[in-house]
Amino acid sequence: QVHLEESGGELVQAGASLTLSCTVSGRTLSDYAMAWFRQAPGKEREFVSAIRWSRGNTYYRDSVKGRFTISRDKDTNTIYLQMTRLRPEDTAVYYCGAVTNRAILSTLWTSQAYEFWGQGTQVTVSS
Repeated sequence: QVHLEESGGELVQAGASLTLSCTVSGRTLSDYAMAWFRQAPGKEREFVSAIRWSRGNTYYRDSVKGRFTISRDKDTNTIYLQMTRLRPEDTAVYYCGAVTNRAILSTLWTSQAYEFWGQGTQVTVSS
């Protein structure tokens, strides 16, 4: 079992920066890849970014490349999503998820493949 808990979401203006945190506990984390997904009202949950816990390989959706950075702190078992130059279209509930580290890249993008999820944190970007 893996327990995930997100924090850091808030209301910000367009152009601002925000860092989300996801505290992870449970099984051997090197067995997992961690990801951030987001879900806007009326839309499906979509992939934002992922990181393989053991090697630190990172992946991003095109719309956030150059603006968002995912990282992990092995000492505190925390995943971060640093978000800069936020846009109104980034508004969503952001979820942290865990999937087996054996997942290939296409699987990392698929929310249905994830075994564990946090409760989500709301990010609202006003124009």
